[in-house]
Amino acid sequence: MAEIIEMPKLSDTMEEGAIASWLKKEGEFIEEGEAFVEIETDKATMEYNSPAEGVLLKILVEAGQNSELNQPIAVVGEKGEDYQEVLAKAKSKPADKGAESRSDEVAKADQSANAGTTVSKPGPSQTVSGAKTDSSRLRASPLAKKMAQEHGLDLSQVKGSGPQGRIVMRDVEEVIGSGESTQGSATEFSASQTSATASVQLAAPIAAPQFAGDIDKPVTMMRKTIAKRLLAGKNDAPHFYLTRSINMAQALEWRKKLNADPSVKDGKLAKVSVNDVIILAVSRALLKHPAVNSSWQGSFIRQFGSVDISMAVAIDEGLITPIIKGAHVLGVRQIAAQSRELALKAKDGRLQPEEYQGGTFSISNLGMMGIEEFTAIINPPQAAILA
Repeated sequence: MAEIIEMPKLSDTMEEGAIASWLKKEGEFIEEGEAFVEIETDKATMEYNSPAEGVLLKILVEAGQNSELNQPIAVVGEKGEDYQEVLAKAKSKPADKGAESRSDEVAKADQSANAGTTVSKPGPSQTVSGAKTDSSRLRASPLAKKMAQEHGLDLSQVKGSGPQGRIVMRDVEEVIGSGESTQGSATEFSASQTSATASVQLAAPIAAPQFAGDIDKPVTMMRKTIAKRLLAGKNDAPHFYLTRSINMAQALEWRKKLNADPSVKDGKLAKVSVNDVIILAVSRALLKHPAVNSSWQGSFIRQFGSVDISMAVAIDEGLITPIIKGAHVLGVRQIAAQSRELALKAKDGRLQPEEYQGGTFSISNLGMMGIEEFTAIINPPQAAILA
């Protein structure tokens, strides 16, 4: 009998999903547990493994289109099977439980995650898979595909370093970087030729740039969720800002000594960043001031028994906050190793839900951009954020 595949809930905060791409075409056979579609959630683009075995009879939601949770996206069954009756029943089912009940579910999920309870991992039908199921389909992360397209790079010539040979963003960056390095001497020569006339060119008037008119770009699920949650955070949590200058001379000298260790150069130890030192300092401060490591729950205040630092990482689709869990018991080298691994996963789109859900305090650092001061929005339901 034909089976309806519905839009799954792949994260606790997901309210709708978008089809990024179909990995199978209508008429192709799908094995149970095989990745057959890429779904864009509010957090990442994830491959969804089929909960049923059979022929993909009908694609109901095309790539680029959105769908509410629990609504039909595809039909799987036997070849030539009549699925209209089953589909009609599925379409008559109401979409999820409505926005209000979903908000309650999200709030409960956030409370559970922040209470330190175990966040269940995706089931077999929700696994983020990097496997290459057959030689006819190239496996690469969405970011890797996008970067390769922008640089005119043939992904079939790139060797993947991700799970089971999946091509990730750093693989594409390495190929692009090696290609650019071969042109170094020509670039330097060109630069030396033009540097002498640069001041003349800048002094001369230039023609007005030609614009093609306004461009409307579609908003990703992640950006929609960021906008919604931060607007709610700004409105629901009264914000006030405290600023203080800190002399980091001793901390920077300590970091310099740590990174002078030969094991860092050999790659056996992770290089300690300024951000790692800040995470260390914040985790120890929160031990001394547990009231800040708390969350407003309406009828009570929850004081967390662990310091789990949400570390803001910028990616092309927006912003995500992987978590250094139990930071208060970690040394700076352990923090450095974890933060580096999580940042790479975030940029490659490989973060698992339990790696970014929860957190008791956030840090957003723009110091490496030359920013001296900025105001950040609290990441709900947390009580504070360090900008």
